[in-house]
Amino acid sequence: MHKNQTLQTSRFIPVLEKMTQLSLLTFAATSLFSISIAQISFTIGSLSWLLKVHLTKTWKELRGTMVGVAILCFCLACILSITTSVDMANSAKLLKKLIQFVIFFWVANSVQEEKQRSLLVVLVIASGVAAALGGVTPLLFDGSSDTFTEGIKGTLSKQSTYSGVLMLAGLMALARCLFHKPKAYWVIGSIGLIVFAILCSLARQAWLGFFIGVVFLMFFWNKKYLLILPLILLSLFLVSPDGIQKRVLSFKNINDLSLQYRLDIWKGGWKIFKDYPLTGCGYKCVDSIHHQYPDHKLLEHFVGMHSNIFQLLVDTGFVGFGAWIFIWIIYFKEFFRRLRGLAEKTYRENSKGLLMGSSAAVLAYLVAGLFETSIYDSEVSMLLYFLMGLSLSKVTKAPKVVT
Repeated sequence: MHKNQTLQTSRFIPVLEKMTQLSLLTFAATSLFSISIAQISFTIGSLSWLLKVHLTKTWKELRGTMVGVAILCFCLACILSITTSVDMANSAKLLKKLIQFVIFFWVANSVQEEKQRSLLVVLVIASGVAAALGGVTPLLFDGSSDTFTEGIKGTLSKQSTYSGVLMLAGLMALARCLFHKPKAYWVIGSIGLIVFAILCSLARQAWLGFFIGVVFLMFFWNKKYLLILPLILLSLFLVSPDGIQKRVLSFKNINDLSLQYRLDIWKGGWKIFKDYPLTGCGYKCVDSIHHQYPDHKLLEHFVGMHSNIFQLLVDTGFVGFGAWIFIWIIYFKEFFRRLRGLAEKTYRENSKGLLMGSSAAVLAYLVAGLFETSIYDSEVSMLLYFLMGLSLSKVTKAPKVVT
């Protein structure tokens, strides 16, 4: 009986592997379009992966990287925040997002074939191109005077989400173009289309994040080309429609309403943090206590702190915020360690392009998150942790077939 069960298990494992691979491919192809399809596909893949690990009894081999451990520590800090929140029933809704943080990194980190990993990256870039095209196409047929005055959001819920995922995909495309050998010239047009869509989203935090990511990639590719970036930015500004130009010029306007709103919200958030400094007031619990801060009425009208830093300080306190910072310290420490260890042969196999693209995406995410709450934005977070897991996975070449 035991032998029959072992035989059935061994036959079932390849099926689980195929289901996991298919779910990863489905996620990469749909993550920039539909959160429902992306979550369903990845849930199936995650369950398949967990069942395979259980059946093969390879739990002890799941050491992953210290980044994965740091993510687990952050999740534990958030659970502590939930248990001490002012409204536990409401705060417990964060548990679903915590599962996303963990599982999206660890399942992607389990990819061991270079060919599969490269295909997943190509699908993310292609999905970004399709999402960008879907977002800007209506503008091309809109002859009204309102064209480019309202940010586009494609098939996603809001402009910040749409621009956030395009920002990540665009930086992955640029890294593949710069660092992949042989050169992937096919992505040049893709980058242009994605950049145009990001501009049309009118999401300034994504503009800033993408720019910092580009500077990061150019610095490691060829520093002298940084000198032409101002010229490129000036050219883009001059050829941009009036709506985009006005949005760009608002950067220098200290009296800009959105900035003033953010400043007021951040001041209110800082007061909440001082009242709940250790573990915060809990996820989504500002709704329950904003009336205690009558000097900052915008806390009631605006969803979130419009900053990852203030959002984490308010929701999870010093413990959660410290654990979150720990993730990025460990990630960039791992980035520099791997960058030093990359050999020339690995350079040609897309590992450097993926590592650079993922790191640029992380940096852009952190910069953009200074002015927008993206930590709980499922579409952005899922894609970010997915790319991080892929970039830090230990891949091997497909075995040669001996004839």
